[in-house]
This record gives sequence, C-alpha cells and structure tokens, in this order.
Amino acid sequence: MSAIDERTMAELQEIAQRYPQPRSGLMPMLHLLQSVEGYVSDAGAEAVAELLGLTVAQVLGVATFYTQYRRQPGGKHQVGICATALCAVMGGDAVYQAVSDHLGIEDGQTSEDGLFSLERVECNAACDFAPVMMLNWEFMDNMTPEKAVKILEDLAAGREVQPRRGAKITSWQENERVLAGFYDGRADEGISAGEPSLRGKKAAEERGWKGESK
Repeated sequence: MSAIDERTMAELQEIAQRYPQPRSGLMPMLHLLQSVEGYVSDAGAEAVAELLGLTVAQVLGVATFYTQYRRQPGGKHQVGICATALCAVMGGDAVYQAVSDHLGIEDGQTSEDGLFSLERVECNAACDFAPVMMLNWEFMDNMTPEKAVKILEDLAAGREVQPRRGAKITSWQENERVLAGFYDGRADEGISAGEPSLRGKKAAEERGWKGESK
C-alpha cells in the first residue's frame, strides 16, 4: 500500500511550481517520494509522471540513472564508504570491510533489522578528510574501522551521533526531505568547514594574498 497521501501530492505540486518548466522539479520530487516511502515506488513514479506530463518510463529513467535514488526499500540509515583511490589508500577499504563484517551485508544490501543499507560510493569530494564515510549524506571524517563500527553501534542503540562537521545524524528519509527543498531549520547546526579545508584561506591571510578582479 502506498504512503503517498494528499499532503504528499500537494507538496509534489509545490515543488513543480518552483520552476518555469515544471519537469525541472523531477529530481527534488523523487527525493520527496523517498522521504515518504523510503524509495521510488511504482505508485510514486506514476504520480510524478501524471503531475509533470511525463511517461512513467521517463521518470524511472531518471530514478534508475542516479545512484541517489532507490527502487527498493532500504535501511533507516544509508552508509556510504568512499572507494575512490585516495580514500582507499588512506584506509577506506579497511573501513568498508569492517562495516560489512559488522553488519553482515555487502554493497547494495540492507541489514536484517532494517537499520542500515551499505554501499560503496565514488568520491565524496572530501579528500582532505579521507577516508570518509557518509551517513544519510552527512560526512563522517577521518574514519578508522574502529570508529566506523562504534558509530553504527551508537545509532543502533539510539544514541546521538554528531559528525565533526554538519548536523547530527537523524535518518535517511528525513535528509531526503531536505534534498527535496523543505527546510528543517538545521542548516547552521555544527561547523561547515574543518581546519584542513581552511588551510589555504589561512595561508593567504597570513601572506596578505588577495584575489585580482578583472
């Protein structure tokens, strides 16, 4: 049974109305569907297609092209371990293996208790904090196997997890609603840039370097 109700339909329409061309709202609309149902269901794809005047095939073409979208139900928390070369050589492969062993699942699978889905991801664009683990799109920096497993244990026990940067961990579906464009009031929670990211700025200030306008 679909969880898409009148409120969801109204919010889908609200997203479409943000754009001069309503179909430009397709991707945030898919994020909203995931915030409601946990994935892009057939019913959800049909609802979006009807609102935008698209075919279901066009909607599903986008939902299956981008890895941010699920076509099957997943866990409460999405765990992404960066597998790109830099993270890998900095210990990312060991982090992935520890998480995989701890949860008893592999890439693309969900734990039996429904709490965690695991995936290998390519470059989280946080190389200055490698190796990186993502939890519901939030960065978990400078991971080790031990730190990663402890974080998962805390989440499973209902204990608060606060990244070094960004907002505290809630759930994947709650973060999907934010990606759909619905503000949750947490944008200023936690710091946004850590010391490694600010070294260049600090060096420029110490040397009096300034950019040239043209």
